[in-house]
Amino acid sequence: MGQPSLLWPDADDVPEPAAPVLLGILASGNGSNFAAIAQAIRAGELKAEIAVVITNNPDAYVRQRAEQLGIPCILLNHREYTQREALDAAIIEVLKQYRVEWVIMAGWMRLVTEVLIAAYPGRILNLHPSLLPSFKGLHAVEQALEYGVKITGCTVHLVTLEMDSGPIVAQAAVPVLPDDTVESLYQRIQAQEHRLYPQAIRLCIAPPEGSRLPKPTGNRHN
Repeated sequence: MGQPSLLWPDADDVPEPAAPVLLGILASGNGSNFAAIAQAIRAGELKAEIAVVITNNPDAYVRQRAEQLGIPCILLNHREYTQREALDAAIIEVLKQYRVEWVIMAGWMRLVTEVLIAAYPGRILNLHPSLLPSFKGLHAVEQALEYGVKITGCTVHLVTLEMDSGPIVAQAAVPVLPDDTVESLYQRIQAQEHRLYPQAIRLCIAPPEGSRLPKPTGNRHN
């Protein structure tokens, strides 16, 4: 059924920012997309710096990944906050401390509130394992298999209050094979996530001329 393909954009058409952009990563689990972004930075494919990683999960493997790379990792356990807004306010304080410019949700399993969105308007990205707007929410890979689609994939989008509904930045397509399981399909989707997310970040931090993406607002350093 062919190879997975990047639908948009062409990375060769994306300029570089004048100076490295400071990223703040929000991650709840394994952190493989965090690692892929860090690798793209080390390889010179993304002119950015990961200033800090924030996790809500004490057992998240991303904490070990960050330690191995010498990147600060801050635990903000969501169970210690009675309201989502209070957690987001704590996140903002950490992001400001590390002068973060773009917030990158990489397996962040918490819904964000207007508190965080207002602090970083147009500067929060999320990655979802489907071709949005299809199969929003949890268990997107299971949904794709149950529905019987022949092509699925992953989407990078700007974060809005409505879950998995912000403006789409980039997508990659992955064919669904006849013998696919949830695990086998997700592995192939994840391989494309690792390729797509650094390119999408690059597109957002230095949009090419004529881009239809919304322009981020606010100061470069909060």
